[in-house]
Amino acid sequence: MVLSGCAIIVRGQPRGGPPPERQINLSNVRAGALARRAAQSQPDVKDTPDEPWAFQAREFLRKKMIGKEVCFTVEVKTLQGREYGMVYLGKVNTSGENIAESLVAEGLAVVRREGIRGTSKNPPPPPPPTPTLSQVRLCDLEDQAKAAKRGQWSEGGGAHTIRDLKYSIENPRHFVDSLHQKPVNAIIEHVRDGSVVRALLLPDYYLVTVMLSGVKCPTFKREADGSETPEPFAAEAKFFTESRLLQRDVQIILESCPNQIILGTILHPNGNITELLLKEGFARCVDWSMAVYTQGAEKLRAAERSAKERKVRMWKDYVAPTANLDQKDRQFVAKVMQVVNADAIVVKLNSGEYKTIHLSSIRPPRIEGEEKNKDKDKRFRPLYDIPYMFEAREFLRKKLIGKKVNVMVDYIRAATAGAETGPVPAFPERTCATVTIGGINIAEALISKGLATVIRYRQDDDQRSSHYDELLAAEARAIKNGKGLHSKKEVPIHRVADISGETQKAKQFLPFLQRAGRSEAVVEYVFSGSRLKLYMPKETCLITFLLAGIECPRGSRNIPGGIAEPFSEEAMLFTKELVLQREVEVEVESMDKAGNFIGWLHIEGVNLSVALVENSLSKVHFTAERSAYCKTLQSAEETARQRKDKIWANYVEKPPAELAQVSEEKERVANYRAVYVTEITDGLHFYAQDVETGENLENLMETMRAELASHPPVEGAFSAHRGDHCIAKFADGEWYRARVEKVESPAKVHVFYIDYGNREIVSSVRLATLPPSFSTRTLPSQATEYAFAFIQVPQDEDARADAVDCVVRDIQNTQCLLNVEYPGATCPLVTLQFSDSKDDVGLGLVKEGLVMVETRKEKHLQKMVSEKPLQELVEATRERPLIRDPGSR
Repeated sequence: MVLSGCAIIVRGQPRGGPPPERQINLSNVRAGALARRAAQSQPDVKDTPDEPWAFQAREFLRKKMIGKEVCFTVEVKTLQGREYGMVYLGKVNTSGENIAESLVAEGLAVVRREGIRGTSKNPPPPPPPTPTLSQVRLCDLEDQAKAAKRGQWSEGGGAHTIRDLKYSIENPRHFVDSLHQKPVNAIIEHVRDGSVVRALLLPDYYLVTVMLSGVKCPTFKREADGSETPEPFAAEAKFFTESRLLQRDVQIILESCPNQIILGTILHPNGNITELLLKEGFARCVDWSMAVYTQGAEKLRAAERSAKERKVRMWKDYVAPTANLDQKDRQFVAKVMQVVNADAIVVKLNSGEYKTIHLSSIRPPRIEGEEKNKDKDKRFRPLYDIPYMFEAREFLRKKLIGKKVNVMVDYIRAATAGAETGPVPAFPERTCATVTIGGINIAEALISKGLATVIRYRQDDDQRSSHYDELLAAEARAIKNGKGLHSKKEVPIHRVADISGETQKAKQFLPFLQRAGRSEAVVEYVFSGSRLKLYMPKETCLITFLLAGIECPRGSRNIPGGIAEPFSEEAMLFTKELVLQREVEVEVESMDKAGNFIGWLHIEGVNLSVALVENSLSKVHFTAERSAYCKTLQSAEETARQRKDKIWANYVEKPPAELAQVSEEKERVANYRAVYVTEITDGLHFYAQDVETGENLENLMETMRAELASHPPVEGAFSAHRGDHCIAKFADGEWYRARVEKVESPAKVHVFYIDYGNREIVSSVRLATLPPSFSTRTLPSQATEYAFAFIQVPQDEDARADAVDCVVRDIQNTQCLLNVEYPGATCPLVTLQFSDSKDDVGLGLVKEGLVMVETRKEKHLQKMVSEKPLQELVEATRERPLIRDPGSR
């Protein structure tokens, strides 16, 4: 460094670290003093300007000597430690250029003619000194400069050589913006640390502090006593920058000025110092200033990545987030099967395995707690109630579902444990990756539309997207253009009616859907192979849809005891892969008593019912006989049977003659068993318990209540969710096993008592967790739903109510005899007899004119209908109206 026209700082070659510095003052000459800023602690003291020709003398030496090797001799050392001597360019002083002589010859320094300084602080008056050869040489050169009127000896006094030095900028942000990011010539005057310098901007002489955009080097921490403690590699980083930039001519691109800090990029003819610092492991990338870097943020990330891979300096202990993954696990191609959320998808690997992938470094739309709890009586549905969540999901669904994407794993986010859940992870382990399709980064596209935001990380957190800067840039564009979440317009509202399980609402929609023929829908969820949840865009409603014409294996949730039928899981996966979150067409034919619609579903010309039968994952149900797809279904079933695959693996085809014989000889089987009728529904169905297992239920209830009495559940601790098994306190104050069917609000929870068949709306404070020792694995649900065989339930509400009243009066809470006659769409159809008189309950309803008889095509069942007196009653009911007045019975 050149301190002035007569003082320089030198240092030797580095050995294991920055070398020590040494200041050399030129003997026998004096140059003008450079400007000096007054201490800010002394407001009354003014700044000292340049002396004439002082800056020119400094510049003469700077351009001649900076970065060059020199040879010097120390002639005098004062008591204060100052060293005076001669400095020569080159390695040998005899052949090198004498710097002092060059200065004097240019008229930029004055020769000290009074002689050489002494070594004593108060020396006695010396005798007249004898000039040395060097002094004589300097005096001759000075006389020549005076004669030639060079430098200080020129006419005018040199006032024009004094700089108008500006130590501060009144409006730095405006100043930076006015340059339009054009390179500015500058001299680096001081290096504070590896990434912060003091620069003199030319030609206007602004002295500004510049922080390198996009990076940060280790710094020197100032302690309470005023000393500085360097962070690891801080001194090395400072030396790296100093040795390349200090007092060099550079160009600076001033890029931004947030909070009065000027950010810029320093360009040297030999390269960009920012990239060099990163590549050598002296700096790390900084997200907040990376956004303004104009030379390509990807270059900085690549330089940092190179240092990490080589584990140099700051990164000597670095371990990559995906270091433990094989190459095939880091990058692969997969097919998108489901969009879980605005930042997560489920993909199918080539191995057939399903894997959940989270998009790296993005956060989906979310809602604050106050907004979420604003209407506590309304069930919160994130997909429709969180602003822009539906739009984000739809963007991903339309872009990705069913297509192959490239997945590059960026990091694995470890499972985290919440304070309330103890050892149970609050969030499971997540695989976070960059997903691209057709060269488009899906996360970047999502953010650019304002449908997600970028996660901000701690500076030392390297678990982030490999394209993090592109995500930040996309978010900045979205904010600037007011897209999506950043828009000042009113947020979109999705008023979607969920009529799943709402019988009354479903009845209102049914005629409209039947008349509409084929309607467009999106499959939102797949419960099983034949049970789905659909979103109807035109009707803006959610419905539960059952596939018509087939009998699909049932899963464990739909069977008492929780044991799934064979191939139920395969059927569900088949349906998921074919239709989940796809746009389909549906034909609604009817609905069941629970408000579920029944019909046909088509996707790209494929009938899902037929596809399940073709793939041996379902059987044809007898109700298909009335449909237009009957022959197609029967043909598909016949083909599947011949393959003997999956559900037909153990099928043994019987000869035609044997089949005919069996059909002729088949008779109705009367195997009555004792049951206890506990509940009658408004649809003339009833729930009954087997008398044989009644003692087991009593023992279980007695034990459970005793345990609850000794360890009462905490009131309000149970959080109800649809489908959960729990215990509920009935009106009698006792606890019973139940299942949650619907949650409208904490005060309105619909429960079904699984051992008795009745339903109730209760407050969540009357619910508690079902102890595992009393679950359905210990004892299955005891209430089974049945319907009367051979009977047509009246469509008229009044007539049906009369029949229900009669049944309630006759059989509720009584023991009867039950025989299963044939299966139904939702439950077995049975005949019921009074245990004492053996009279048929259904026959009694027909006799009283409360119901009509349903004829059956099966020969072994036709005999039951044709027997007297039932046949006579069939004829009679065709001739007279049903009795509706209970008083006339």
